[in-house]
Amino acid sequence: MGGDVEKMIAIGLVWGVTNALMRKGALLWDQKLQSSSVKLQQFPQLHRRLLGHLNNWLELLLVWQYSIPFLLNLSASATFFAVLSDSPISLAVPVTNATTFAATAISAMLLGEETRVGFALFGTFLIVLGVWFCIM
Repeated sequence: MGGDVEKMIAIGLVWGVTNALMRKGALLWDQKLQSSSVKLQQFPQLHRRLLGHLNNWLELLLVWQYSIPFLLNLSASATFFAVLSDSPISLAVPVTNATTFAATAISAMLLGEETRVGFALFGTFLIVLGVWFCIM
């Protein structure tokens, strides 16, 4: 069980860091999309709008600042399901979700997102305390 807890925490850390990185990548993509001359309003028919959305999604995947963290995030998800086969869900879910939340908050702060540092650090402390209670 001890090794599984470390895996859960590692998964939560990967999810949290990649969440913040994917947000940064998505913001870059959004800026690119806003400056693009092609707008979805130019596609009046349903199939053209669907093609426009598909094209936008593919362009998002071509932004490496989004796609690499996305692939790492998916890999962590696959690992999570593997860990679930050996661990109780009542432990795995709180530990990984709490770790993910804390890692996302800290990573977002390190990436320069505006945040209330005091509240974020206090919340992260409470999360770490809660994970510690779950593990004990």
